[in-house]
Amino acid sequence: MSITTVLLTILGIVVFAIGLLFSIAWHELGHLSTAKLFGIRVPQYMVGFGPTVWSRKKGDTEYGIKAIPAGGYIRMIGMFPPGEDGRLEARSTSPWRGMIEDARSAAFEELEPGDEKRLFYTRKPWKRVIVMFAGPFMNLVLAVAIFLGVAMTFGFQTQTTEVAGVQKCVIEQSENRDTCKKSDPVSPAKEAGLKKGDRIVAFDGQKVDDWATLSDKIRDTIGPATITVRRDGQEKTLHAVLQKNLVAKKDSKGEVVPGDFVKAGYLGFAAQTEIVPLSFGDSVVRMGDMIENGVDSIIALPSKIPGLWDAAFGDGERAADSPVGVVGAARIGGEVMTLDVPATNQIAMMLFLLAGFNLSLFLFNMLPLLPLDGGHIAGALWEALRRNLARVFRRPDPGPFDVAKLMPVAYVVAGVFICFTLLVLVADIVNPVKIS
Repeated sequence: MSITTVLLTILGIVVFAIGLLFSIAWHELGHLSTAKLFGIRVPQYMVGFGPTVWSRKKGDTEYGIKAIPAGGYIRMIGMFPPGEDGRLEARSTSPWRGMIEDARSAAFEELEPGDEKRLFYTRKPWKRVIVMFAGPFMNLVLAVAIFLGVAMTFGFQTQTTEVAGVQKCVIEQSENRDTCKKSDPVSPAKEAGLKKGDRIVAFDGQKVDDWATLSDKIRDTIGPATITVRRDGQEKTLHAVLQKNLVAKKDSKGEVVPGDFVKAGYLGFAAQTEIVPLSFGDSVVRMGDMIENGVDSIIALPSKIPGLWDAAFGDGERAADSPVGVVGAARIGGEVMTLDVPATNQIAMMLFLLAGFNLSLFLFNMLPLLPLDGGHIAGALWEALRRNLARVFRRPDPGPFDVAKLMPVAYVVAGVFICFTLLVLVADIVNPVKIS
């Protein structure tokens, strides 16, 4: 590996680390700003974990950066309500009860005179929902802004109606071969005289501007068809007889389904790809697909564990859609900077990587599990439901929902997350995901 490649890799990692720190700070800013808006005292706003590298106190909040850029937090006074007896100190030797009381005590460690009216748990449930949702929401806003901005200015690599190459013969796509046999019929595109560089502008007299429309028309046609192409600045009409062939199946979104095939019309040419900016509407649709894929990926995480384990500790290959952690994403960022592509492509890829990271932060934090933000949101919503039901049935107000009672579950969830993170870390080091 040359010195230039090493330096570019380091640059990519540093750029990603800066983007990571900004994303974390942006997330915590959402919590901080809404907490202060609702009068909750926030003693600390920290980006990172571990030893404090730099800090400064402004008002009643200490702002700082810590040594390990793998997260961040704000500390709010009174995250959990007092126990039923009104006391805050630990009082039990039971390990599960101890977890609850330790968490409750920590929520009041920095209680000062006058803070009785600035406690998190004393705020109405809807205000607590806003405070906890604001952090992930900031990541979603950042992801959408980056994605739409890059999609509309730079664009995506997209198949067009220009011919990149013409197949010589008809081969079923399931055979996965490129060479023709004597028994293979000549492809309709070759017989019709289609050439590399032709841009198809109409099919059977109907104008076509995009590959998706042209592809559907070809698949729906078996038999004679006219193909209008623009060649050397002039339009030319070709006559082809499309054949039935076994081709890759498409899903409802027009995406190819790997390993699945259907019988359809076949012309026999490869479409050229270009980087094409998207309209606002198309960018929003693509962003929706990205969010849907993100949700599917979160749901599929448990099923990825065997493959991760095999990639980390066995001889299994690392799947392209395998989960990656901060280290893996940083390595991808470093690899992006070494690609032999224009600088604009590298910038766009880094921005898309950052957008994906922020979308993952949003989706992951919205899981209704403590200690994630979604767990606190679920607790506040449950409290609102209990109080409203009590009001409807004219029962006594049940009071704040004691989220601290769920701390044993939170520790189990945190333990599972830590184990999963360590597994991903090992896989990212010994068998990383690579881009082509």
